[in-house]
Amino acid sequence: MKIAQIAPLIESVPPRFYGGTERVVSYLTEELVRLGHEVTLFASGDSVTSARLVSCATTALRLDPKVRDPIPYYMLMLDRVRECAEDFDILHFHIDYYHFPLLKPHAERTVTTLHGRQDLPDLQPLYLGFSEMPLVSISNRQRGPIPSANFVGTVYHGLPLDLHRPTFNPRGGYLAFLGRISPEKGVDRAIDVARTLGVPLKIAAKVDRVDEDYFHEQIAPLLKGPGVEFIGEIDDRQKTDFLGQALALVFLIDWPEPFGLAMIEAMACGTPVLAFRRGSVEEVVEEGLTGHIVDSMEQATAIAARVRMLDRRVVRRRFEERFTAARMAKDYVRVYNSAIRSNVKLVLDQAASLQASAAEPANEPSESVH
Repeated sequence: MKIAQIAPLIESVPPRFYGGTERVVSYLTEELVRLGHEVTLFASGDSVTSARLVSCATTALRLDPKVRDPIPYYMLMLDRVRECAEDFDILHFHIDYYHFPLLKPHAERTVTTLHGRQDLPDLQPLYLGFSEMPLVSISNRQRGPIPSANFVGTVYHGLPLDLHRPTFNPRGGYLAFLGRISPEKGVDRAIDVARTLGVPLKIAAKVDRVDEDYFHEQIAPLLKGPGVEFIGEIDDRQKTDFLGQALALVFLIDWPEPFGLAMIEAMACGTPVLAFRRGSVEEVVEEGLTGHIVDSMEQATAIAARVRMLDRRVVRRRFEERFTAARMAKDYVRVYNSAIRSNVKLVLDQAASLQASAAEPANEPSESVH
C-alpha cells in the first residue's frame, strides 16, 4: 500500500523532546514501513525516518527563531501534497483540519486523525461543512462534542514494545509529573498532593511560549518549597529512568484529554497512574490494574498510597496487550483498507451508472402536430 503520512511541522518526527502528535506519527510510520508498506512522510527536514522523507520546512518550526507564523509553511506543504495526491492509496493527515478545503476532491482517499480537544463550539459547523472527510478519533470520549462528524474508527495510540524497559522495583521514592506546564494539565494539583503526602515530586515538563506567564506567575513560586524538583523537557531515553523509578505518575488533569500519551508511557515502564476522571482516562487506565481514577483532590490524596501498591508486572503486561505501536499500525491498516474498499466500490458504482446510461436508447423525437 502506498501511504502518505502528513505530520505537523512544529516539531520534528520524532520530536527531540516534547511533542505527542509527532511522536505518534513517528511510531506509526516506522511500524508501517516494517509491515512492508511504501510510506512517504511529509514533515520537517530534520525528521528521522526509514520512510521516504519530503522536507516541508528546514527544521522544526518551534526550534527555528526566524519563524513567526507557521501557516505559510503549512500552505506550502499542503500544495505539495495536493500535487502528488494521486500517487498514494491513502493520505493520512495529522494536522487538524487545515487540509479540508484543498483535499476535499480527494476525500475518499484521505484519513484525518484528530489529535486535539473537540469541545470547542467553532468545530461543529466545520465538520458538518466537510462531512465528506473521514475522521479517526484517538478515544471514544473525544467524539462526544461532535457525534455527527464522519468518524470511521477509533485508534488508541501505541508505543514501540522495546521503547521503554519496565522497572519492577523502583528506588526513586518520588511521584512523577510528565508533560506540559499549562493550567489544564494540573501540575499545581500534583504538587499539592505530593506535599500533602510528604512524598517528593519530580516534574519533567515543557513550557510553551503561550504558557510562560502562567509558569512564572503560578507555578514557579510553588517550586521554591521543599520536595519539588523541576527538571524541564526530557527525551525518550530519559523517560525510561524518570518514569521507571517513580512510585506513580500523577495525571490530575482538568480538561477533556483526547488520549494522554504520558499514561501509556508510564505503563510501558511498569509505573501505575493516579488520574482524574476526565476525557479518555477511563479508556486508558484500568481501575485497580494499571492505576486508580479519582474525582477530587481529597480522593487523590487518600488513594495515592494504594496506587503505589499495584503490581507493576501487571501494569507492563496490560501495556503490551493494549498499547503497542504494532497494534496501532494494524488498526490503522484496517481503517485504510476499509477506505480503499469504499473508494473502489464508489468507482465501480459510478462506472456501472455510466454504462447503464450509455446503453439506454435515445428518446425518439415526437411528431409535430400541425
